[in-house]
This record gives sequence, C-alpha cells and structure tokens, in this order.
Amino acid sequence: MITLYGCGEGFGLPEISPYVTKTEVQLKMAGLPYVKVLARPDESPKGQVPFIDAKGARIADSTFIRGYVERTYGVDFDEGLDPAQRAQAWAIERMMENHFGWTLCVERWLDPENFAKGPANFFEGAPEGVREAVLDEVRRNVRAVGIGRHTDLEVVALAVRSLAAVSAILADKPFLFGRQPCGADATVFAMLAGTLTPFFNGEIRRRAEGFGNLVAYVDRLMARFYPEFEWDLESSVHAPMAA
Repeated sequence: MITLYGCGEGFGLPEISPYVTKTEVQLKMAGLPYVKVLARPDESPKGQVPFIDAKGARIADSTFIRGYVERTYGVDFDEGLDPAQRAQAWAIERMMENHFGWTLCVERWLDPENFAKGPANFFEGAPEGVREAVLDEVRRNVRAVGIGRHTDLEVVALAVRSLAAVSAILADKPFLFGRQPCGADATVFAMLAGTLTPFFNGEIRRRAEGFGNLVAYVDRLMARFYPEFEWDLESSVHAPMAA
C-alpha cells in the first residue's frame, strides 16, 4: 500500500497543492491503492509535498514519484504516445509546473486579499510575536523568484501565453493527446484547477475562464478523478467577482 503525503482539501479544491494533486491523479490513473495522510513540508526528505512511502522507500517530488511508480509498478503513463508526443508531454509539464505555476503562486501570495485568506493560514502555528516577520519573509522569497520581479500586467501576460498554448494543444480533444489521459494531463489539470477555483480572485483566473475548452477540461477531469468532490465551476464562472 502506498502512503501519499499531502496538504488535504481546501481553497475550493480536493487538494490544496497542485503538485500533490498531480501525484494523486497519477496514482488513480495507475489504479494503485493508496492512503492519503496530511503532512508538513518539513517532514519530507526534500522539504516539500508531495512525498510517498512505498515498499520501504520514501520518495519526494512529484516528478520523481512518477518515475518511481513507473519503474516499480510497471506503469507507463504515456502509453500509446509516440516519441514526439512524449517529448511534447514533457515540454507541456515543464511549462505548466516551472513557469505557469509561478504566475499562479504570485497571484496567491503577493495579492494581499488572496494571501490573507489562503497561504497566510499555513503559518497560523507560528508564535504570535514572530508571525508577521515570517509572513513578510516568505512573501519576499516569492518576489525574489524571477516571475515575482515582474509587474502585475507582465505576470498576467506570461500566464495567458501559457494558457493559450495549452488551449491550442488541447483543441477539441477530451485529453491532451486524444481519448485517454496521459501523465501530463495530471499536471495540466492540477494547475488549471488551482487557477480556476472560485476561492481566489485575480486577473489570471479571469483570463483562464475565457478559454472554454480549458474550463470544460477541468470539469471533465474533476468528474473523472474526484467524483465525490463538489465542484461547481459553471456557476462561479458566470458570477460577478469582487474587484
């Protein structure tokens, strides 16, 4: 039995962290039994979630977890894809995780309203006397990342370019490369769900809602992999948002 360590439900999502969501969806895709346990990042070998325990091994980082699962359990998440499609899938994952994901981070961590009702709650356990200093420090760290140095409009422009690229690749297909989901679908779904959740406001979310095929894609994967979760994106897309 695999133990998956993550953050748990929150922010209008079945799992707060898109990286944990990616791993959880891949475990579901593989049909592997697992239990999910809440954990803090400092409990991980790499100081981040997700991480797993499996067959006596502890593996951290969603990309390395995927590699372990494929090697250990004989799973090929890209089964049916030709070499060019496998390369495209890798490029899509890197764009969404290592570039688009940071625009999402900026919108959550550097927007005061989003930060106050979201990520700031991660630090409720910090002593009251140092909590504000801790919050300031983590926000400075986000700003120190390349994308965090850009203006709001520049960050949105970068995010929209990635959204448009994924929308063009998906087109009218049910999944990125056809009728069956591949490993990259888990990543793209996780990032897009985190963007579209009604819990947070922001220009990136507004722009994402304009890509109808991406909204339908998230609805479709949410229904497939989290059928028990109440995901009512349709009503929130048409509802007015706070300024």
